[in-house]
Amino acid sequence: MTSIYFDNAATTSLDSRVLDAMLPYLKENYGNPSAIHGAGRTSRLAIEESRKTVASLLSCKPAEMFFTSCGTESTNTILNAAIRNLGCKHIITSPIEHHATLLTSQKLAEEFGIEVHYCKHQENGELDYDDLLALIEKVGPTNKTIVSIMHANNELGIINDIDRIGQACKKHEVLFHSDMVQTVGHMPINLHEMAVDFASASAHKFHGPKGKGAMYINGSVKLEPLIFGGGQERNMRAGTENVAGIVGFAKALELSVGDMLEENNHCKELKDYCWAALKENLKEVELGTSCNKTLSRVLSIILPHTPKTEMLQMSLDMKGIALSGGSACSSGAMGGSHVMKHLHDTACVPLRISFCKSNTKEEVDTLVKSIKELLS
Repeated sequence: MTSIYFDNAATTSLDSRVLDAMLPYLKENYGNPSAIHGAGRTSRLAIEESRKTVASLLSCKPAEMFFTSCGTESTNTILNAAIRNLGCKHIITSPIEHHATLLTSQKLAEEFGIEVHYCKHQENGELDYDDLLALIEKVGPTNKTIVSIMHANNELGIINDIDRIGQACKKHEVLFHSDMVQTVGHMPINLHEMAVDFASASAHKFHGPKGKGAMYINGSVKLEPLIFGGGQERNMRAGTENVAGIVGFAKALELSVGDMLEENNHCKELKDYCWAALKENLKEVELGTSCNKTLSRVLSIILPHTPKTEMLQMSLDMKGIALSGGSACSSGAMGGSHVMKHLHDTACVPLRISFCKSNTKEEVDTLVKSIKELLS
């Protein structure tokens, strides 16, 4: 059984206070929110109060916030709608986006004959903003276009300047979607000031329940749904609502925003402590990125590809230590992380160590000691 958990960028534990808020809607308040009787109205009220809470915390209007099953569904819905009913013929994105964006874009290109443009990036994984803005200026004014760039990279932790991107999109009348799955609940978000038209989020990244996401759609944009049926979520996402999940999303976001400064400081302290210990004990360890603007809770490292490092994640798991990694990756035909594959010409083994409020320095000490023993 896992005793030390360092994979919080993949998912976080459910906060006990979030569970307490959800339980009434899993037990006594189980009415279908589409029903007109009292039990249904109780559930409907819980949904709409949660929507108001989320909208307030993300600085948008309640009517602009829609609940989905996850960030992936949100991204799929937005990109599909942009092509299918907004007439977009071009998608501008990055080759190191989440697969929810990359695979959806590829599928839309195959089905609708649209063009997908990939901006360049620096050697350390940072976006090449000059290239991205040049693409927006070249493609955007003459063609209906949507840009999809994540707020923070899920593997490297690099925080992108979406304010700058958003302003460029606004200038050239280009639609802008940002995958904010790694930043909602962890960074201050003001959707109206960020000049984004669409955003994706997922509750399980900030100690909320799995299977509950959200999408922001700016009120000036009208989309058609991806899922049809009973007209829930104001006709944007059919299907009986997961009331407990929605309540959990709102409660988790409320708690995360309230604890944000304290948790970020704690995670940054652990991140710096962990990296210093790794450098002291491992000669060939390197940072996954030299960018200094990264998430406080994500430490990306790379190790040379050897038989021992290739098995390191599994070996740590056998010791009860969970973190994220990948098999050896290179620019050739080998598998592994598509992000690292774009950044490194030589074979390497990436590890992502991601922290949360409950991690401790003692756990970091155990991790570093275990890695040193396994590679010796």
